[in-house]
Amino acid sequence: MKTSHVMIFAFIILILTISFGYGEGNSWIKTFGGSNDDWANSVQQTSDEGYILAGCTQTYGKGGSDAWLIKTDSQGKEEWNKTFGGSEEDEAHSVQQTRDGGYILTGYTRSYGEGGADVLLVKTDSSGIETWNKTFGGWAGDDFGESIQQTSDGGYIIVGSTNSIISTQYPNIWLIKTDSNGNEMWNRTFGGPKSDVGSSVWQTKDGGYIIAGDTSSYGVKLNAGLLLKTDKSGNEEWYKIFGGSGYDMADSVQQITDGEYIIAGWTTSHGAGVEDGWLIKTDSSGNKQWDKTFGGTKNDALLSVEQTSDGGYIVAGDTWSYGTGNGNSDGWLTKTDANGNKLWSKTYGGPENDKAKSVQQTKKDGGYVVAGQTESYGAGKKDVWLIKTDANGNAPPTPTSSL
Repeated sequence: MKTSHVMIFAFIILILTISFGYGEGNSWIKTFGGSNDDWANSVQQTSDEGYILAGCTQTYGKGGSDAWLIKTDSQGKEEWNKTFGGSEEDEAHSVQQTRDGGYILTGYTRSYGEGGADVLLVKTDSSGIETWNKTFGGWAGDDFGESIQQTSDGGYIIVGSTNSIISTQYPNIWLIKTDSNGNEMWNRTFGGPKSDVGSSVWQTKDGGYIIAGDTSSYGVKLNAGLLLKTDKSGNEEWYKIFGGSGYDMADSVQQITDGEYIIAGWTTSHGAGVEDGWLIKTDSSGNKQWDKTFGGTKNDALLSVEQTSDGGYIVAGDTWSYGTGNGNSDGWLTKTDANGNKLWSKTYGGPENDKAKSVQQTKKDGGYVVAGQTESYGAGKKDVWLIKTDANGNAPPTPTSSL
């Protein structure tokens, strides 16, 4: 090949690298799974700039489904994976790296515990080897862990739902505080005679806890998004409801830099379609400052939110209104400014159902890591889906649409 041709070819590769972010592994897409259904519910960047994913596998493990933990390097290459569970259904809903370099996960188990589904809590070392596990629940009814965080005292806070330790047939929000070894220190329930569920928990700057979820007991008409604040002992300080005449849900909450709160979820009471993604900003007392809806004429939902380094927000979920799902859902990522105004929106997926369930901004490059499930790609009907984007949400293959 002539020297001039080599130079032209190299220049083209350089332009493609800059344009699409393929250089230095800036963006990529990975799937994990086998012949059965496997999916991820939670992702976090780890201290070594790799990623930890938690979810469920029906391909591997001991039972019908097992809780699944996957560790990758910074390029999404699997380093190890571990399953947790027995002969029945077990699933991980949330994971966090702990200060000792290990991992803590929560979800539910039908293999162990008192009966029905019980809250599952598993602590591992840095290699995913189980250090201990705990279950929480009663002998009748189902109990689920949805979100976990390590607390300032080295213990853990879990939020989810229970209908085994209350007198009503419907679930109540369940908040459980443990010590560093997973031993229960206290638990609190919140709710009324109808269904109330906790989806996300965050330790606040005053040592208390903020919970996002939904309530039918105190809702407006059908169901409302709920924001509930407790003190450090789990005693309720206040709660706020958000919604209208339809069905509304708060899925994710974070206390942001000024002590206020950002909430992501979905609403059928407001917006353009049957169901729209919903972003709510409140003050430190839970009073709404603004809310925004995102979506089209079909069903769209936001499931995860994080404040970004520029003071804006990144939200992830799924959309039936946009993308190339051909009547199915696509993974969805939207970036806003500090006032919730959309800066850009991207969809990811193929002809089948694809969903984004968890998002986090990555530390050094300002990009984003997204985890969920895909039916369009991978080895099975449903596979774990891990997407790394650049700072503008671009990932190879290029997003199916930019909204």
